[in-house]
Amino acid sequence: MKRFLRIVSLLLVALILVLIVNTIRFSSKQMQVEPISLKAVNDAPIQRLTEAVQVPTVSAKLPADSSAFRAFDEWLDQAFPGVDSLLDQKRLGTFSRLYTWPGKNANLKPVMLIAHTDVVDIATPDAWAHEPFSGAIADGFVWGRGTLDDKVSVMGILEAVELLLQEGYSPERTIYFGFGHDEEVGGSGAQAIAKHLKEEGITLEYVLDEGYYVIEEALPGLVKPLAMVGISEKGYVTLKLEAEVEEAGHSSMPPQITAIGVLSDALQKLEQNPFPAKIEGPLREMFEYAGPEMSPAFRMVFANLWLTGGLIKKQLSAGAASNALLRTTTAPTIVNAGLQENVLPTRAEAVVNFRIIPGETAETVLVRVKDLVENDHLTVAMKTDGIYKDPSPVASTEAFGYQVISKTIRELFPDAVVAPNVTIGATDVSYYSEVSDQLYRFLPFQLQQEDLSRIHGSNERVGIDQYKRAIRWYEQLIRNSCR
Repeated sequence: MKRFLRIVSLLLVALILVLIVNTIRFSSKQMQVEPISLKAVNDAPIQRLTEAVQVPTVSAKLPADSSAFRAFDEWLDQAFPGVDSLLDQKRLGTFSRLYTWPGKNANLKPVMLIAHTDVVDIATPDAWAHEPFSGAIADGFVWGRGTLDDKVSVMGILEAVELLLQEGYSPERTIYFGFGHDEEVGGSGAQAIAKHLKEEGITLEYVLDEGYYVIEEALPGLVKPLAMVGISEKGYVTLKLEAEVEEAGHSSMPPQITAIGVLSDALQKLEQNPFPAKIEGPLREMFEYAGPEMSPAFRMVFANLWLTGGLIKKQLSAGAASNALLRTTTAPTIVNAGLQENVLPTRAEAVVNFRIIPGETAETVLVRVKDLVENDHLTVAMKTDGIYKDPSPVASTEAFGYQVISKTIRELFPDAVVAPNVTIGATDVSYYSEVSDQLYRFLPFQLQQEDLSRIHGSNERVGIDQYKRAIRWYEQLIRNSCR
């Protein structure tokens, strides 16, 4: 017994030593740079952002109502005369634009900044403190649809370029700016721009699109704000589940097996058997970058994922946003069955949307779902009129693009911890994979957790000072990309 206790004691001591050594070796990955002083930005960009928001470029209304997009197209040319006159322009897709700012050094690969001009519609206008398309300036914010997603980055990029042009700045490398008009409904504009670049034989050093923000209180144990740079993007597939039975008829004599019952059983199986949680790829890299900046106890937890991984998975699975980082998610979105309350249908169908983590594909999702629920009365197939995308390739954190984006974040947001991550929503940048292997996603605005619900929700707004800082951020990113 004493020998057993000595062995246990030695094992515990060894375990503690391993935990301590791993924690000590868990050193900071943050780039050390000098913060830069923010140059003043006058209020003219605030007025222009207000005017941009007032044009309701709601993508869901295309192609039936294109007047708003035509109006915004004309307004952009007038709002940024320097950009309009000094940069080359191409119109691609219906209302998408590609600007080219030629560089002095043809040996340097071009870089590209992209965003989209369309916005989603308003579901609950009465819930807004200010009219959704008013562009109201109140309480230190500009309010309205597009102030976070994503018209605000179109405007911020163009404001930065206009400032640089006014200074007589000339970039060392060519810079492209691509603004799609329909990201919210599939991104045909971005696809047209990417196709054009490929046909022209252009290879880009990196592409930056919308993504995560600088988030306060993003992770337990992390006091500093977290700036998450998307190095990959979850895939997207929608499956249709169709249940069919031979017997139907009057509801007074229901058979043992019904179409609705079969479908309900399948949906319940999907919810009770989620895809496995995985701490790997971009999520693991996020912990490797953010973990060393946490308080000592949390630092030890993230330094020893081999031991604590199960606990972390359990904790992250409890929240909708954090759960989405861990696994391919399952979301039943549409159910159709029956026409009359006293008639049993022979068919019932459901539409289920899946957002796919890197390492899995639309095909592997289909196979798993079929294995789980398909039977003699139920079939599973990809939705024929839907779109699907596999997860985008994972961009390197060692590459030029990540390094220059990280440097610029640290210069303009000196208190922020920069970390890579996987973007859970769909963006236009995934369409550029054939012209660059460095695809990144980030928006230079510091937000609180509760602000995230404003994206596609009610009371979307951006702080005036935050917007001015974003303009300077894009300006500095262009400068840094050309050094």
